[in-house]
Amino acid sequence: MGLFDIFKGSTPAEKAQKLKKKVTEKYGEAAARQKAIEELVQTGSPDVVPVLMQRFTLLVDPQTTDADEKRMVFDAIVAQGAPAVPNVVEFLKKNDAASSWAVKILSDILPEGEVVGIVTQELRRLGVEYTRDPEKKEVLLHFLDGKQDPQIGDVALALLKDMSDDVKIAALRTLASVKDPRAREPVLELLAHDETARRVQTRCVEFLQETALEVQGFREKVAARVSEPFFIDKSGVVKKRGS
Repeated sequence: MGLFDIFKGSTPAEKAQKLKKKVTEKYGEAAARQKAIEELVQTGSPDVVPVLMQRFTLLVDPQTTDADEKRMVFDAIVAQGAPAVPNVVEFLKKNDAASSWAVKILSDILPEGEVVGIVTQELRRLGVEYTRDPEKKEVLLHFLDGKQDPQIGDVALALLKDMSDDVKIAALRTLASVKDPRAREPVLELLAHDETARRVQTRCVEFLQETALEVQGFREKVAARVSEPFFIDKSGVVKKRGS
């Protein structure tokens, strides 16, 4: 009896759990890991998606092998289409790592508007509380950059109050990309606050220059934060010399 013959008769979900260790074995033999992935892919069942998604959470050497295996998993999940979506969304909720892969998969299966809805809902769930690794919020905000949906401004504005400076900066970038005018006063307040980190203040100044929103009501405080090559013109708009 071959190694994988013991799984004959198992349900896809049972097979996935039995093969999970092999699929996620970072230092194991590549051939064994790939065989386990292939076994799950061949089921074509959405029940194996939770385990397949775990492959995105680890990096193996060499990088070419890592890339090939992740592409194999990515293509297999996308090929399942809509049946895979609930498990991909569940993975996104439960895992901090590999958020970008989850969003890429959803983007290949669903219309953009539906993915925006999933991402904004997850950002609302995460809220502004401290997280050990803020990268997930940054990844989700980056996906929203430049997209047109009223939900985007709402979640990005809320995240200007996040505990992480990196998340604040990501939220400022997103708000600048969607040019939400509601951001004017919250950004000016963030810029003027004495406890705001210098790099966040710098991004606030860049936001004001990119959006051409006036600093009316905050001019004196903003002027104290603006330095070359930025300046405030007579109309109260932040400009950048040479641009």
